[in-house]
Amino acid sequence: MAANRSAGAPAPAARKAGPPTRRRGPTLEAALLQAAWDELTEVGYAAFTLEGVAVRAKTSRAVLYRRWPNRPQLLVAALRQHAELTFEVPDTGTLREDLLALLRYMSSARVGEVTGVLSFLIADSFTEAGVSPSVLRERALADASTSGTAQIIDRAVARGEIDPARLSPRIRSLPVDLVRHDLIMTQAPVPDATLVEIVDRIFLPLVRG
Repeated sequence: MAANRSAGAPAPAARKAGPPTRRRGPTLEAALLQAAWDELTEVGYAAFTLEGVAVRAKTSRAVLYRRWPNRPQLLVAALRQHAELTFEVPDTGTLREDLLALLRYMSSARVGEVTGVLSFLIADSFTEAGVSPSVLRERALADASTSGTAQIIDRAVARGEIDPARLSPRIRSLPVDLVRHDLIMTQAPVPDATLVEIVDRIFLPLVRG
């Protein structure tokens, strides 16, 4: 992930936008979000602009502004799409293996890249859009991982692997929160030994008693 515009990256106005492409509805929105992600990974967060995304997507800035009135909102939407493209809730038959599969997915190169971008967004979100880090985190990443954790835990409760009386919202989100924290702080995939420790030594004793 580039932190700043690379020397060889042309300015948006210098790129060849080409003729506008006629797209509508979900197809148009998916194309805009993909263009936003491509722009971010090519020029970096500091140089990311809606103008650059519009040129890349072969559309106008007005089309973007109608959906995302500022840069943080567009970036959050692009992050969410990028994180969710390949997400499938694991179902291995056991709580331990389901959780490890989910956390390994979170620590993969694709999702780790998303989380790294999120750390830059957190730093600038207050002044640019008045969005708190917790709200930004929920908007950008929580949907896939949190809903996946909920499904895994609910299946484990149904199988009798978890005592539901020991669950609370904070305990439910604990494995995902710990992995997300490490990803943001280290900007690197979380070692598998750490994932195993989170599941075996922290989470499972809390929910099994």
